[in-house]
Amino acid sequence: MSRCHYYRQVCGLPAIVDPPQIGRIIVRTGMVWAITMPAVLGHHVKVWMQDQDHELGPILSHPRSKRWTFIIRPDLPDDVPLFAEMFRLNVSIIRYGGMIALPSPADQGTKFRAWITRPDTAFRPSGRVVVAAIRHCVAAKVARGRRVITYV
Repeated sequence: MSRCHYYRQVCGLPAIVDPPQIGRIIVRTGMVWAITMPAVLGHHVKVWMQDQDHELGPILSHPRSKRWTFIIRPDLPDDVPLFAEMFRLNVSIIRYGGMIALPSPADQGTKFRAWITRPDTAFRPSGRVVVAAIRHCVAAKVARGRRVITYV
């Protein structure tokens, strides 16, 4: 409960313990959204954002599935071409009604979820900035002459 309280009070994440007997901490999307992508692409996006002097906000790692989740402001348009573009890149945009599982004491170490960038404020980057970073990283990969543009 103390970690959940920290997420709520310090990080501004509407976290709850669900189910209480297991101790998993989740955030239902609405006031925050998320973008999930392969870890390799996530690393490139993180580096690009830092190089461009953008604050990162919370980034989660899912080691078993080799994916990263960027927790973002809910500012992306409801745009089918955008979702299709991201889908082709193996990127998911988690909008209203989704669920984000956060690292919790119930996790067995960092096997399931771990922070790449820990939340310590209520700051969230714009989803538009993260999408721009994804597009830049994919374009850079294509420019380097790689034929396959999806990150798996």
